[in-house]
Amino acid sequence: MTRRTPNRRTLAALALVASATLALVGCASSDSGDSASSSDGAAGYVTEGKLTVGTGEPAYFPWVVDDAPESGEGFEAAVAYAVAEELGFAADDVVWVRTTFDQAIAPGPKDFDVNLQQFSITAERAENVDFSSAYYATTQVVITVEGSPASGASSIAELQSLNIGAQTGTTSLTAIEEIIKPTAGASVFNTNDDAKFALQSGTVDAIVVDLPTAFYLTGAELDGGEIIGQLPETSSGGDEFAFVLPKGSSLTAEVTAAVDALRADGTLDALAAEWLGGDDAAPVLE
Repeated sequence: MTRRTPNRRTLAALALVASATLALVGCASSDSGDSASSSDGAAGYVTEGKLTVGTGEPAYFPWVVDDAPESGEGFEAAVAYAVAEELGFAADDVVWVRTTFDQAIAPGPKDFDVNLQQFSITAERAENVDFSSAYYATTQVVITVEGSPASGASSIAELQSLNIGAQTGTTSLTAIEEIIKPTAGASVFNTNDDAKFALQSGTVDAIVVDLPTAFYLTGAELDGGEIIGQLPETSSGGDEFAFVLPKGSSLTAEVTAAVDALRADGTLDALAAEWLGGDDAAPVLE
C-alpha cells in the first residue's frame, strides 16, 4: 500500500482541530475549578450582598421568639442581627435558612454563611466546621418546684443532703459532681425532659440545667417552678456557644472579629440580660 503524504490544507485543518480540542479541555478544567470553589464554603458569601444565617427548625424561645428569627427577637436572633450590622449588612440583607443541628455540623458544602443554634465549641466538631469566638458562655443553675425539700435553699451546703439530678454527659452533671457533691451521688437521666418529669413527680428534689433552660422550664414547663441559684464554674468551665461556618470559610476571621467587638462594647452582655435573664434572677450560690 502506498502511504499518502498530507498536503498543507490537511495539516492546517488538523492543527485547527487540535487547537480547538485543547481550548475546550482548558475551559472544562477552568469551569470545574470555579464550580468547586463556589461550593466548598471557602469562597465567601453564599449570596453576594447578603448574609445567609442558618437556625433550627423550629427555633425555640428564648433563643428565637415565636420561631420567627427575622423579627430579631430572642437572644440568638438579636445576636445574628448585631453581628450582621458589625459586618456592614443592613437588616434587610439578612437571609434566614433552616437546618437541623446535625446538618449544620456535618462535613460538606453548606447553604449558609453562618449558623447558630446553641452550638458548643468542641474539638470533634471543629474537624468538620469552623467556629467563631463564643457569643455566650452558659452557667449552670439549680431549679426545683414548690413543696420540694430543695425549695428555699440558699447555699450549696443545703443541697448536699438532697437528691439532685441532671442529664447524662452534660456540664450540668459535672457541676453536681464537682460542686454540689451530694451525699447520695447525682441522679442521672437520658434527657432534660426525663429530669424535668422526675422533678415534677418528686423523684428528685432538684435538677441542674443551663441558665436559659432554667428560665424556660421554671417559667413555662414546671408547675410551681423555682430557680434556686447559679453554681460556680466547674474545672472544665461552661459550655461556650459560637457561630458555625463551613470548614475553611474565608468569613471565619471576620465573624470572629465582629463577635469580639460586640463582647468588648457590652452588646452581648446587654442582649443576654434582655433575653436570658441575669444574676438578679439567679444569684450565685456559695
